[in-house]
Amino acid sequence: MKFDRQQLTPDTLKKLYRAILFPRLIEEKMLILLRQNRISKWFSGIGQEAISVGLTQALEKDEYILPMHRNLGVFTGREMPFDRLFAQWQGTMMGYTKGRDRSFHFGTNEHHIVGMISHLGPQNGVADGIALATKLKGEKKVTAVFNGDGGTSEGDFHEAINVAAVWDLPVIFIVENNGYGLSTPSNEQFRCRQFIDKAIGYGIEGVQVDGNNILEVYSTVVRIAEKMRKDPKPVLLECITFRMRGHEEASGTKYVPKELMETWAKKDPVENYEQFLLTEGIVDAGYIENLRKELKKEIEDGLAVAFEETHPEASTELELQDVHAPYVQTVVAPASNNQTEKRFIDAISDGLRQSMERHDNLVLMGQDIAEYGGVFKITDGFVEKFGKARVRNTPICEAAIAGAGLGLSIKGMKAMVEMQFADFVTEAFNQIVNNLAKAHWRWGQAADVVVRMPTGAGTAAGPFHSQSNEAWFFHTPGLKIVYPSNPYDAKGLLCASFDDPNPVMFFEHKLMYRSIKEMIPDDYYTIEIGKAKLVNEGSDLSIITYGMGVHWAKEIINTMPEVKADILDLRTLLPWDKVAVAETVKKTNRVLILHEDTLTGGIGGEISAWISEHCFEDLDAPVLRVASLDTPIPFAPTLENNFLAKGRIKEAIEKLLKF
Repeated sequence: MKFDRQQLTPDTLKKLYRAILFPRLIEEKMLILLRQNRISKWFSGIGQEAISVGLTQALEKDEYILPMHRNLGVFTGREMPFDRLFAQWQGTMMGYTKGRDRSFHFGTNEHHIVGMISHLGPQNGVADGIALATKLKGEKKVTAVFNGDGGTSEGDFHEAINVAAVWDLPVIFIVENNGYGLSTPSNEQFRCRQFIDKAIGYGIEGVQVDGNNILEVYSTVVRIAEKMRKDPKPVLLECITFRMRGHEEASGTKYVPKELMETWAKKDPVENYEQFLLTEGIVDAGYIENLRKELKKEIEDGLAVAFEETHPEASTELELQDVHAPYVQTVVAPASNNQTEKRFIDAISDGLRQSMERHDNLVLMGQDIAEYGGVFKITDGFVEKFGKARVRNTPICEAAIAGAGLGLSIKGMKAMVEMQFADFVTEAFNQIVNNLAKAHWRWGQAADVVVRMPTGAGTAAGPFHSQSNEAWFFHTPGLKIVYPSNPYDAKGLLCASFDDPNPVMFFEHKLMYRSIKEMIPDDYYTIEIGKAKLVNEGSDLSIITYGMGVHWAKEIINTMPEVKADILDLRTLLPWDKVAVAETVKKTNRVLILHEDTLTGGIGGEISAWISEHCFEDLDAPVLRVASLDTPIPFAPTLENNFLAKGRIKEAIEKLLKF
C-alpha cells in the first residue's frame, strides 16, 4: 500500500493514527466481550476504518455525517464520550435513545451525527434535507452520508442522489464497496463494474479511492469538501475496501473464499498505516505502546462507568410522553372580523400563504408546485411571492423528499411535503412511519414536517387517485392526522399544523376543493388540533364522522325530518377527541360511525371498540359502522357510487333506531 503524505504535518499524521487506532481497539474489546456474552450483538467495521476515520477527520466538526453500522470511526472521531456510546450499545438510560434502540441507530445534534435506521437507504434523503438547509442559510457546509454497496440497490439511494444533483446540494454520497451485501457477493447485487460509473448517469462527479488508505481518503475528502463549500454540488465517493468480519458477528465469514480473506488481510488499514509512520520516523515503538495504553485505559474507564448501569426502569408515562415533541398549542384568534367567502381550496391556499409569511424557515416541496402552482393550483403565485428557494419543484421521488423534510427539521427548519395525490404516499411510506414518526421518541429529534394529502373519491378517478388511506397512518405512534371537512377548519387546522413541531399528515378531500365554500376570516388563525366539533345537534343518535362523511350525514339527516341526530366532526384523527365522543354517546345512547374509507381496518373500528369499552353502560344499541366496500375503488361512476358508504347511511340509521 502506497501512502502519500503530501504536505501533511507530523501532528496531522499522528492525529490520524490516533483516530484510526481508537476504533480498532474498541472493536477488539467488543469481540472479547461478545465471546464473554457481556454484549448481545456487534457489527464490526474491522478492515474498513480508514473510510470513517479519514472522512470524519477531513470534515469540519459542525458538518453533519450520516453513518451506518460499520462507521464507528465517525462516532469516536467526533469525540463522543465512550461511556455514553457503550451505554447506547447496551440499551441503558445513559445512552442516546434511553434504551429504546441500540447500535448506531441514533442521532446527536451536539456532535452533528444522524444515525441510520435498519432500512438501508433512507439516510440519503435526510442528508439532502440537511444540505438544503445549509445551502438556504448560506452556511457553506458539507453533508456526508454513508452507504454500503448492497444498500445502493435501494430506491432511496437513487432518489436522493437525483434530488441532490438537480438541486446542487453539497452532499458527499459515500459508497463503501466491500464486496458483499451481508453474504451476497457483488456480482449478485449489481452489474456495474464500479460505482463511479453511476455518477455519470446522475450528472455529478464520481471519485474512487482506496478505502484502506487513510491518507488517500483524508486528502480526497479535504479536496472535495473545500471545492463543495465554494461551489455546492454533490459527489459520489466510492471507497474500495473489504469487510473482514461477518455482517454481524453471528453471521460469520464462511461464504468468503479463503484466498480473498488472505489478500485483504495484507491490506489492513491500521497495520499498514502504522508501519508507514514507523518507516517515516513519525512515531516509534514507544509512542505506539504508550498510545495503546492510553486508549485502552479510556476504553476500560468508559466500560466501568457504563457497566454500572442497568436496563432502564420502564415508565409508561415517559414512554408515551416522548412519542411526540413537547408542544402546548396556543390557539390564535383572527386579528379582525374581516371575512371573505372562500372555497375549500382557497382556504388551503390562504393558510399555506399565511403560514409561509409567519414562518420564514418554512420550505414547500412537491411535484409541479412552483411556477405551475400544483395540479390543483393551490400554490399558484407562490414563487413570485416567496421565491424558488422556498417553493421547490421536486423530481418524482416522494421518499427522498419526505426524508429531506426530516433533514430540514434537524437544521431547525420547517417543511411541507405535498403528495400530488394521497395515493402516491406509498412511495414515501418508510420515511414517514419509520423516520418522521419515530425520530423524537428514538433520539429527541422533532420532525417538523406537514405532509399534505389530496385524498378521497367521488370524482371517478379510479383506484390510484381516489383512495382513503388515513388508516394506514392511524396505527403509527408519533404522527398526527388532521382531516378537515370545511374551509374554516381547513385553514385554521393547516396553520395549526405548521405551528406544531411534530409530523402531521394533513388530508384534503379533493371533491371539496371547489364544491364547498363559506365565509372565513381573512386574517391568520388556528384551531386546536385534537378537538372535535359538534356540527348538528339531536337526541336520537350520534353520527361520528369526518371529512366527506360530515356532508353525507347532514344530507341524509335533512331527508329524515323525524330524526334528530348529533353529528360529531372529529376533524383530527390522531389524536382523536375521546371526551367529545364520550359526551355525545352519553347524550344519545346510540352511535353510528361513518367514514369513506373501507370498513375492515378503518378508523371506525378503533373508535367503536373504545366506545364499547368505556361507554358500554351508556349504550342502548350496538355501535354500528357504515363505510365503503372492502374492495379497491372502481373507476366507473356507477361502480364508485356503489362502493362508497353514502348509499348505506339511511338504512343503518333506521336499523339503529329500531333497537
